[in-house]
Amino acid sequence: PVIPCVVSQWSGWSGCAEPCKTTYRVRRRHVIQEPRNGGEACPPLEERAGCVEYWTQQGTECKQSLIPALITTGGFGKARKKRAAADGSERAGYCVEFQLVAITPGCLHTHHSYTHWMQYLREGHTVCVECQHPALDSRSLHCYGDGSGSKKNQLLHWEAVGNPRCKGTWKRIRQLDACSCPSVHSFLFI
Repeated sequence: PVIPCVVSQWSGWSGCAEPCKTTYRVRRRHVIQEPRNGGEACPPLEERAGCVEYWTQQGTECKQSLIPALITTGGFGKARKKRAAADGSERAGYCVEFQLVAITPGCLHTHHSYTHWMQYLREGHTVCVECQHPALDSRSLHCYGDGSGSKKNQLLHWEAVGNPRCKGTWKRIRQLDACSCPSVHSFLFI
């Protein structure tokens, strides 16, 4: 008989590969039953996701200048809020408005459905970036890369999750208790 590949459930996500830099975390699964007699091949056994750890292994905070803000589309936050509410750990967040100053051409060349939101990033536009659990750090009560403590008109760096060629600079305008940008200009700190 034809026997398809059978794999285990995914493991939990690992920690970030390295602290204080944009890197990745990993989850794995293993083969329970190898395919036989032309059965369906095994799916990928490893997945990686973007990750930033803002504390060193010694427990000290990383220098902010080394780390760009990591952002993704605001739509991701709706699913994130549902998961957080389910376990009761959601904390109140906030929003920061930035003016986009420079954007790399890599933002326009998006080939995957999960990166189409990047094409709405335009120099000169104002964007809202929401800081919510779990990106809201429980020790400092802010999201890394939010520009708190930066000087007026200081250029800050950001990077889009899912496309390392999409990054740029922006200037912090102000912090708000709630986001009010159009959905295509609403983003989320990771």
